[in-house]
Amino acid sequence: MSSSDATSNSQQPMAPASAVASVPISQPTRVIQPPPAQIIKEGWLYKRGEHIKNWRSRYFVLKDDGTLVGYKNRPDASFQAEPSNNFTVRGCQIMSVDRPRPFTFIIRGLQWTTVIERMFHVEEEKERQEWVEAIRSVANRLTEAEAYQGGSGPGGSNEDVEMASIAEDELLTEKFSVQGTSTGKISGRKKVTLENFEFLKVLGKGTFGKVILCREKTTAKLYAIKILKKEVIVQKDEVAHTMAENRVLKRTNHPFLISLKYSFQTVDRLCFVMQYVNGGELFFHLSRERVFSEDRTRFYGAEIISALGYLHSHEIVYRDLKLENLLLDKDGHIKIADFGLCKEQITYGRTTKTFCGTPEYLAPEVLEDNDYGLAVDWWGTGVVMYEMMCGRLPFYNRDHDILFTLILMEEVKFPRNISANARDLLSGLLMKQPKDRLGGGPTDAKEIMVHPFFSSINWTELYQKRIPPPFKPLVTSDTDTRYFDSEFTGESVELTPPDNSGPLGAIQEEPHFSQFSYQDMASTLNTPSFMNNPNSYVSMQ
Repeated sequence: MSSSDATSNSQQPMAPASAVASVPISQPTRVIQPPPAQIIKEGWLYKRGEHIKNWRSRYFVLKDDGTLVGYKNRPDASFQAEPSNNFTVRGCQIMSVDRPRPFTFIIRGLQWTTVIERMFHVEEEKERQEWVEAIRSVANRLTEAEAYQGGSGPGGSNEDVEMASIAEDELLTEKFSVQGTSTGKISGRKKVTLENFEFLKVLGKGTFGKVILCREKTTAKLYAIKILKKEVIVQKDEVAHTMAENRVLKRTNHPFLISLKYSFQTVDRLCFVMQYVNGGELFFHLSRERVFSEDRTRFYGAEIISALGYLHSHEIVYRDLKLENLLLDKDGHIKIADFGLCKEQITYGRTTKTFCGTPEYLAPEVLEDNDYGLAVDWWGTGVVMYEMMCGRLPFYNRDHDILFTLILMEEVKFPRNISANARDLLSGLLMKQPKDRLGGGPTDAKEIMVHPFFSSINWTELYQKRIPPPFKPLVTSDTDTRYFDSEFTGESVELTPPDNSGPLGAIQEEPHFSQFSYQDMASTLNTPSFMNNPNSYVSMQ
């Protein structure tokens, strides 16, 4: 272990008075940059994984601005290497414990509104004491500095966080100019309620509510209405995910994404009225056929990549790609559904940290508690395309700890009948390091589009749905629900009225779900994107 308390004693020579006097008044005053953060302590620590509970050796560096960064290898003096971990000790609590290993210490702090804990251990008591004292000293000094400045420092008051959140929402609203209406703000426009729809069949059911096939009474058009219970959403801490799904559905318009017609709320429920797609989940079709041909996989993969590229171009990472979220419409085209795990304002080089998704589809960088970005969607694309061509997951074990270890450590294996181009594509999409992954660079989807596996795809014709799908679902009418589980389609479509008030369709805006309601007018983005001109997106330098 090495400890550093280095401070700079060098001083800049003072400029002569004549030089200062000669500066024109109209020139802007030179902004004095704050000095770079100083290293307080550095050395090797064992950090316990958050999801795979093993101990990993990391070289950690603690700085006087509260940052605590960890590296897989000891960095050189320039510290230009990409860190594996990036924490802050600002406002933290620190505790010394001797379980599960001797000489362990825990750092507990607030990350936005969530209390998180990070566990470390060293080889002897002296080392632990040095780290605990150094971290506590930095945390205390930052707390005192913020108190002196009136609490305006980073990570200060709840009001600061709230204002930042409001600013973020305003930025997004400005960025995505949607030709739809927020029904809460439009005077003279009749609000949509459950009374506007005739319920036909239950399509699905879960913890949060139901999805019901319905017919709009005024137009006779069919929609799928997802009806969620507010109480359960709040109890399960799913408000943020639900509101994110609503925002993304409002702002997107792409042929291979499910579209939103209305969103509104009642006294006790949230309602999404969405495009009805009755060709079934890709999971269902693959289960019946075991594997798809490379040509069929190429078609589905291309439509998925087109849709994800569109989301990425609008700073949205999808984060939940799996066969169950890939639907077919009646003609056999892909429709990506379920936007609850989408994260907004993510561009190339920007990252997030939330651990979410389905275990078998999680990317290595998510499992390792690292920041991650758009490239997680290309890992997911690799997994679903591998499933289509190989008939199984690339990594699987019922024990999630073993599964996660396989995802992190195991090299992907291929059946003998996979072509060289398919093998190369999947190997590129399933690279462990996001920066090395196909699509993980600044050109994002373009990099995948020009791969030899997709050489036969005309991306403009694909977007315009001029390429015939390789399979057309066997549906006989718009109300044919043969691809939905009969356990649900035979259920009653009745909804239980709220316990304590008024009619089922009564509208009530609540603080948790303000600005939820929406009516689609055109469902198009005014923001320029490659999908307004597909050729511009696929053209190469």
